[in-house]
Amino acid sequence: MATLKACSALVTGANRGLGLEIVKQLLEALCSQIFAACRDPDGTNSEALRELAKKHPGVVTIVKLDVADPCSIKESVKKVGSLLGKNGLNLIINNAAVLPQKSMWSTTVEDMIQAFNTNVMGPLFVIREYLPYLRAAAKASGKPGMSCDKAAVINMSTNSSSMSLVAAETEPFPLFPYSISKAGLNMLTVYTARDLKADEILCISIHPGYVKTDMGGDKAHIDTRTSVEGMMRVFGSLTEKQHGGFMDYTGKTMPW
Repeated sequence: MATLKACSALVTGANRGLGLEIVKQLLEALCSQIFAACRDPDGTNSEALRELAKKHPGVVTIVKLDVADPCSIKESVKKVGSLLGKNGLNLIINNAAVLPQKSMWSTTVEDMIQAFNTNVMGPLFVIREYLPYLRAAAKASGKPGMSCDKAAVINMSTNSSSMSLVAAETEPFPLFPYSISKAGLNMLTVYTARDLKADEILCISIHPGYVKTDMGGDKAHIDTRTSVEGMMRVFGSLTEKQHGGFMDYTGKTMPW
């Protein structure tokens, strides 16, 4: 079974749900530098993350990062960059997202703007601002090919971003702004993969499954532990063959 061996990782939306579980399992994988980013590190929703950071000083660093705010992203880079060594940043997991539960008929302008600012523009500017550190990691590895241990971007997507899957549903769940913005995120993955190929920086979109979180709800199929265990196995197995692809937490290729 492939395992992830990344030395340094940045996880957005790390204070709860999938993001918090990813941080926990990166710790189990002995990742030596984990930058757990969230919008409100001092808020009540970040209490579990603060406790985790206290238990692992020097390994888990909480970073204030609102992906919908380009200035916040730039400020986070200053903090993370000051702590990274010459080996750079191995892995970015763009997990932070919003999910306005609206239909085509109930969606507002504000819903669409919020979804695109957080789910598409946020990952774009995180990638761009942290790119020098990804490039440093890719160069420092001294190894050919692509992997999450070398330098990679993982964009957290969803099956509801798949145009072919949604088209086949008779009564799609009311995820209009979310689905459209995540389809945009998938296109961001395709462009990023193309533009970073020369740097040997891996980039994929991944569907974590229908997960029991605040966003997924109680009717979801799997818990966060199961989802992230699967994704970690996928991350550890990725090579240039999957570069620019769309997969789920079991390693299955998803339709666009």
